[in-house]
Amino acid sequence: MSGVPGTPGPAIAVVGAGCRYPDATSPAQLWENVLTGRRAFRPLPPGRLNLGDYAGGGPDSTNVRSAAVLTDWTFDRARHRVSGASHRVTDPVHWLALQVAAETLEDAGFPGARGLSRDRVGVVLGNSLTGEFSRAGLLRLRWPYVARVVRDALADGGLGGAEAAALMTRLEREFKAPFPEPTDESLVGGLANAVAGRVCNHFDLRGGGYTVDGACASSLLAVTTACAALASGDLDLVLAGGVDASLDPFELVGFARLGALGSAEMRIYDARPTGFLPGEGCGMVALMRAGDAVEAGRVPLAVIRGWGVSSDGSGGLTRPAREGHVLAMRRAYARAGFGPDTVALFEGHGTGTDVGDRTELEALIAVQVGRRLPPAALGSIKGNIGHTKAAAGAAGLLKAVMALHHQTVPPTVGCETEHELLRAPRAPLRTVREAAPWPDAPLRAGVSAMGFGGINTHVVLEAAESRKPPRARRLPQGALDAEVFVVGAASAPALAEKLERLAGRADICALAEHLDMAAALAASAHGSAGADLAVRAALVARTPAEL
Repeated sequence: MSGVPGTPGPAIAVVGAGCRYPDATSPAQLWENVLTGRRAFRPLPPGRLNLGDYAGGGPDSTNVRSAAVLTDWTFDRARHRVSGASHRVTDPVHWLALQVAAETLEDAGFPGARGLSRDRVGVVLGNSLTGEFSRAGLLRLRWPYVARVVRDALADGGLGGAEAAALMTRLEREFKAPFPEPTDESLVGGLANAVAGRVCNHFDLRGGGYTVDGACASSLLAVTTACAALASGDLDLVLAGGVDASLDPFELVGFARLGALGSAEMRIYDARPTGFLPGEGCGMVALMRAGDAVEAGRVPLAVIRGWGVSSDGSGGLTRPAREGHVLAMRRAYARAGFGPDTVALFEGHGTGTDVGDRTELEALIAVQVGRRLPPAALGSIKGNIGHTKAAAGAAGLLKAVMALHHQTVPPTVGCETEHELLRAPRAPLRTVREAAPWPDAPLRAGVSAMGFGGINTHVVLEAAESRKPPRARRLPQGALDAEVFVVGAASAPALAEKLERLAGRADICALAEHLDMAAALAASAHGSAGADLAVRAALVARTPAEL
């Protein structure tokens, strides 16, 4: 069951890429974070969700405490010619997608979509239920129900007349204040399908733009849909990817009830699975037929050789099935014209759940029976940026594209003790502790994404360039197990004040910033005069919480 190669279909070139993920404003920065093992998890900001409101272990609670969030993203509406009225009532996922689309087109060599036959350019984006802004805004329209409940409660308590009316007036004002008043742009600004449509509208692209929802497989499903449109000749260039910003009670309570969420850490393909930590972001690629890309003088980052999609059939809607994932992979490699046993790197779905990781590992092992090459490297970018759900497949694709482009196998982040299936004799998969040059194997990678409803997707990539001659180079190394924090001051009270400030920073610090803080303190201590550091302290901590 190693996969039966078929007749290769047309190759699809990745000619441009863009993204916004936690701690990464570009694919290059995302790749650097992957190489160094940076993890973007931090305490969930109260401004996004007050976790105290959802504690206690009841049916309306969630156990999550950390997430990977976009901390520094802003949308320049003037640059993109967006009115203030439209900006105020539109879900931010629209603007996030528009900005990343603009950057992806520019990276592909078509800034502002100039130089393109716009009738032949399409947009396919993955998204589920728009975003948290739209869902929260619906509360405003539920005010009549809330008002009835409160009035009835006041009446039952004997409060009525002018006093009750004044209270209701104040309550309505405060209840509606966080949400913009509905306008003629509110409806389209809250629709998922309009995310792709807005990109088409902004750049006058007329090849067709729409959103696909395959839950956590959405963005990779968008890529397979785009590849099919290019292979059939329907389009000449497609922007494909996904966007997700939905760290709200609907998802965080829902995933908690399923037992899928971790609390403060995330382990992937590990003997002790934790569940996932949520993330958010947007990732896109610009795709063309490889032959057209060469004729146009574009230098691809990588080439898509095959893709496959399947459903789990009569299995559970939320429980993955090995057979379904195997079917998607067999279809992908049949289209690619070679088997999965020739692939050196698999970028997995890797949610860190017991059932999910085991099912995926069983499927990946099943399709590689008879593998003759050394074990393939396995990882998941969720260990760096969390589960970005509808944008997760695009993040994994970008990681694999960059790995092939740089001919480097990235480290597996988030795996402390390998899953028992990875420790079995002759296991065809392995985790990677540190980044390493590509092994003596074809420059090929496979990317998987799965979603609720039983959807499975797999994309097969190959390097656009032939193997580069070996040369001495130093690859970035990941962080140490623990960091030393050196703090000095002129007096004991001053030192105590500095330590208190450091503790406050640690409360909101991401794992990725742990090393940064230690380095900054060390540099400060090195550059200070001796009298300024008469009283010193050194702390050793593995995580911001421990610090």
